[in-house]
Amino acid sequence: MDEKTSQILARYQELERLMSENEVIANPNRLKELAMEHGRLAPVVESWSRLKRLRNQIAENKQIIDSEPDTELVELAAEELRTLEKEERLQCVKFEKLLTPPDPLDSKNIIMEIRAGTGGEEAALFAADLYRMYSHYLESQSWRQELISMNYAEQGGLKEAIFLIRGEGAYGRLKFESGVHRVQRVPATEASGRIHTSAATVAVLPEAEEIDIVLNPEDLKIDVFRSSGPGGQSVNTTDSAVRVTHLPTQLVVTCQDEKSQLKNKNKALSVLRSRLLDLKVQEAAQKRAADRRLQIGSGDRSAKIRTYNFPQSRVTDHRVGLSLHKLESILNGDLDELIDALAAADREDSLKSSPAGKA
Repeated sequence: MDEKTSQILARYQELERLMSENEVIANPNRLKELAMEHGRLAPVVESWSRLKRLRNQIAENKQIIDSEPDTELVELAAEELRTLEKEERLQCVKFEKLLTPPDPLDSKNIIMEIRAGTGGEEAALFAADLYRMYSHYLESQSWRQELISMNYAEQGGLKEAIFLIRGEGAYGRLKFESGVHRVQRVPATEASGRIHTSAATVAVLPEAEEIDIVLNPEDLKIDVFRSSGPGGQSVNTTDSAVRVTHLPTQLVVTCQDEKSQLKNKNKALSVLRSRLLDLKVQEAAQKRAADRRLQIGSGDRSAKIRTYNFPQSRVTDHRVGLSLHKLESILNGDLDELIDALAAADREDSLKSSPAGKA
């Protein structure tokens, strides 16, 4: 990180020198190019200067506390020190964010897929809990949800839920939720009170526009059939349900929630595009993860990422080793502490793994 900062500061000074040279001033295109780079680096340099000033002030206050005989002055310095240290932590986070350019996908909407895993009906009930958890979270962010597909289990749980979340920065906030979520609790159907372990999988896909992924009609196999509800009973008298198979990858998307065949087809194609874009994202992430310590964003969907332990009211994220004893609050959508920890770890990991960021 120090080496990367030094390189940025040196380049910033070099740009200021170049922009003052007569030869560059006489070349509008060259001057514009250098000015744009200067503008991109300016927030980093300003943030670093602010961080340096705060650290100098912190050092001065500590010196006063250690050496000043005046008790009243020491108390004032200690009070100011607490404020400065809090501001320094916040500024450090801002500076690290500036050092790590944002993922261009972070601003996208997302398609989230939740599926019951091992554990039968209990897994389906847990999948429904996760769906409610994310629904509460997106409400707290003032994001909108659009249902794409919902497949219910017999006892009220969910076999599968696929839905679109529209909101600025949705992918950037929720992209680390992909993986296996595990629950440890006593199921309502367990007479002996024995704790069971079940699982559900979550996939977070950046919503792909037609410009992101172009679908070749020759690569698609489209089947239509009648929608069905729980237990297989028909809920529609027309062939409105649509199944799209992408032949090169064998990805299959089914949509039957709309009464219109066209709407179901469009939703299915939207999910397919997002899954294809997500494949590209995962491949790129796995290549980057080869030298990364945490592999927060490695794209490994089979990895167990989090455990929800009901007897201890504990939620543990295994990637960052964070345990929070507020399970009920988290299941009600209080996810910011977990998400912030994952984002901070990923930024730190990126800085350490980048060639310029290694000290």
